[in-house]
Amino acid sequence: MSDTRQSLSDLKDLAAVTPAAEAPAATEAAAPAAAAEEAAPEAPYVEPMPLREQIIDAQGRAYATGRRKDAVARVWIKPGSGKITVNGRDQEVYFARPTLRLVLNQPFGIAGREGAYDVVATVKGGGLSGQAGAVKHGISQALTKFEPILRAPVKAAGFLTRDSRTVERKKYGKAKARKSFQFSKR
Repeated sequence: MSDTRQSLSDLKDLAAVTPAAEAPAATEAAAPAAAAEEAAPEAPYVEPMPLREQIIDAQGRAYATGRRKDAVARVWIKPGSGKITVNGRDQEVYFARPTLRLVLNQPFGIAGREGAYDVVATVKGGGLSGQAGAVKHGISQALTKFEPILRAPVKAAGFLTRDSRTVERKKYGKAKARKSFQFSKR
């Protein structure tokens, strides 16, 4: 009940205040100066984060390492026509499945740089899916080293984060990591 009384008294106080249109001209002249004084201390200036430096080698390439499952990819990118070479073979030959090739090109799509860079990658370990993920991770890392301004969109898409999911180990007394042997009641 007391909350209701308080609200009603607040409303009466608001009704008693004269609207801005009816206020005298003297208060109007003083209002902008007071508003400027109040606004200044509210938002202190914060410097934006400085961009990272471009990291390239003597040949004008950016190098990065990508990992996924058991696969490790060493990736070099340089400005070019968009040719991607994996272990000395073209991407269409090495990654025959179209979905794997789409995975490789995702970082360029997010950054808006399709066909702008040549990629040379060497991959070891794992299967084709893990290798494609490792090359994608490496391309993302190398792209941000070549063009630091692209770090924000690539990071927002989650391509700079290493996918830590690996195969769960097999446990004794089980057929696989979680699968049990067939249960016989009798």
